[in-house]
Amino acid sequence: MDVLRVLVVDDEGELVRALVERLRLRGIEADGVLNGREAIAAVEGAQYDVAVVDVKMPGLGGLKVAEALRQRLPALEIIFLTGHGSEEDAEEGRRLGAFDYVMKPVSLEALLRSLRSAAARAGKSE
Repeated sequence: MDVLRVLVVDDEGELVRALVERLRLRGIEADGVLNGREAIAAVEGAQYDVAVVDVKMPGLGGLKVAEALRQRLPALEIIFLTGHGSEEDAEEGRRLGAFDYVMKPVSLEALLRSLRSAAARAGKSE
């Protein structure tokens, strides 16, 4: 099986750096970007299996980012990362085919469980 490729999208730079580093230490190919526009540019030149996307970001919000990413990579699994979850956001995320929601502050173990499940659905190993 191929290695899991993950894109982390969040406007909190320290969180992005920490998650990318920890995922890489576990054998997951991970890249991180700090906003929606960078995320859209990142998928233009690379293939990702899962995107971990913050719901609330300045500028292009996570729901719009997820929709744009899915248009470019239809098989991409989306895991939303949220500290301010609302039922409206959850409903919109389900409409977009979100795989999971993980609450901030993010537990690495919770994120890894979600990534493992997404990887299994995508036919990838971690």
